[in-house]
Amino acid sequence: MIRFAGKTVFILALAGVLVCQPARAGRRTHTVYFEGQENELHVYRISGSRPGKTLLIIGGIQGDEPSGFLAADSYVDFSLEKGNLIVVPRANFPSILKRERQINQDMNRKFSDDHVVNYETRVVHVLKKLISESDCFLNLHEGSGVYSPVWESKLKNPERYGQSIIADNNLLDPSKNGTPVDLAAMADAVIKKINRNIDDPFYHFHFNNHRTGQTDTRHREQRRSATFYAAEICRIPAFGIESAKSLPLEQKLRQMIDAINGFMAVLDIVPETPGIDLEKPLMQYMIISVNDAIPVVVGKMQRLKIQKGDTVQVVDVVANYERGLSVNILGVGSDFNDMNKKISIHASTRIEAKKDFYTCGSVFLDIDAPGTAVTDQLAVTDSAETKKEIQYKLLVNGKQQVVDNYSRITLDYGDILVIEDLLHTPKDPAGYVVNFKGFVGNKSFNSGEDRGYPIDTGGDGVLMPRYSRDKKGRHYHVLTTLEDREVGKLYIDIRF
Repeated sequence: MIRFAGKTVFILALAGVLVCQPARAGRRTHTVYFEGQENELHVYRISGSRPGKTLLIIGGIQGDEPSGFLAADSYVDFSLEKGNLIVVPRANFPSILKRERQINQDMNRKFSDDHVVNYETRVVHVLKKLISESDCFLNLHEGSGVYSPVWESKLKNPERYGQSIIADNNLLDPSKNGTPVDLAAMADAVIKKINRNIDDPFYHFHFNNHRTGQTDTRHREQRRSATFYAAEICRIPAFGIESAKSLPLEQKLRQMIDAINGFMAVLDIVPETPGIDLEKPLMQYMIISVNDAIPVVVGKMQRLKIQKGDTVQVVDVVANYERGLSVNILGVGSDFNDMNKKISIHASTRIEAKKDFYTCGSVFLDIDAPGTAVTDQLAVTDSAETKKEIQYKLLVNGKQQVVDNYSRITLDYGDILVIEDLLHTPKDPAGYVVNFKGFVGNKSFNSGEDRGYPIDTGGDGVLMPRYSRDKKGRHYHVLTTLEDREVGKLYIDIRF
C-alpha cells in the first residue's frame, strides 16, 4: 500500500515487494511494507520542487538507540525545495518496542554473508533496495563513550564510537558516478557545523575512519553493516552518525538533526528544517471492535465490558503523536504489536498503548461475571476510584494467581514466575514500576520494569544473589513504585 500526498493508493505487489514509480516533484509518498506483520516497515519519500541528489536516512535499526529514530521521524512531514529524501524512521520496530539492540539477530550485521531467514532478513532486503536508489546514506546510531583519535581516558579513546561520524574509508573510489568522493572531507564539513552548537569540547564530534576493508582493521564485524554494503556494493557515500549514549535525549536529538542538516547542505538538498518535539506521549482513546461489530471509542483509563471468549480488535489509537504507536493486550497478545489483530479474550485484562517504547495510556477489558445476561450493547464505563489495595497478577509455571500487596509467596527452585500486571491501582498501571530486585528483564536498557518477563528461578545467572535479602539467593522482593515513591512490595522465598 502507498499513501500519496495524503491519499491511499493500492499498487501491484511482485514477489512480496511493493513496486511504485518515483514520487513526482514536490510530493511525498508513504510506502508500507509487510503491513500487519510484526516488522511492518514505513518508508517515506520526499521529492523537492527542483531535482537534486537523494539522501537516505535510516533510524532505529537497533531499537535501544532512540535519538536515531526520533531524529529520522522529524524529517517525514515537511517539504523540500530541492533534492530528495528517503526516510525510514523505524527500521526495526520490534526491537524499538522492546528497547533492545536486536530480537533474532543484529539487523545491522545482516547486509552480507548471512543466510539465516527471519524478519530482519526481509527488512534488510528492502533497505538494500533503498540504498541502491540513493546518492548518500546516513545510518543513525548511539555509541558508547566518546570517540577520540588518541587515548584520553577509558571513556574517551579510539575504541569508542560516541560523538563521531563513521565511514568505512577516507576515500570512495570509484563512486556510483564514476568519480572519487572524499568521505573524510564530507564528514569534516558536517562536523564543523555540529560542533558549533556543542559548548563542551569534551563532546565535540570527530571523524572516525574504521578502515573496514583493510586487513588490519579493528572493525571486521562492520563488513556486514549497512554502511559497508552501501559503500562497497552500491558505491555511494555512507556514514554512521553516533551520538554518545550517556547524553540527555534532547541533546542527542539536536546533534542528530544538526548532522542530517549538515549532509543536506553538502549534497545541496534544500529543506524546510523540522523542529524538535519532545512532548510527553499521551493516548486519548482507542477504537475497538468486538466480534467484528461496529467499533466503539474507549477513552484512556475507561473500561469495556465483554463476554468470555469475545474477539477483540484494536482498530486504531488516537494520541498526540501519529507514528510509532502500538498496543499490547497483556497476557494474551504477541510479544510486540497487537494493533489490528483479532484476539480472543478469556479473562479480564488491560490494553496498554505505546509510542515507540514509551507507555502512553491504558484501557481495561472486563469479563462479565458468569450468568450475566448477554446483550448486543457494549458498555464503556469510567474506572471508579478503587477502595481495594493493590494486588499482583502472577503466572507461576503457567498457572495464574492473584496475591495481595506486601504478601509473601514461596516458589520451588526452578519455578518460572511472570509478574503479569498490577490490579486495583488508583492510577494507570502503566505508570508504575514493578522491579524484581536481583533480576534484569531488559539487559539492553534496565529501566527497573520487570513485568512480562519470564523469571527462571533455577536459570544460570538469571537471579543475582547479592541483591537478595539474605545475600544467599533464597529471599528476594519485588518493589513497586509510583513517581519514585514506594507503594508496594511482594516477598519471594525460593525453596531449594
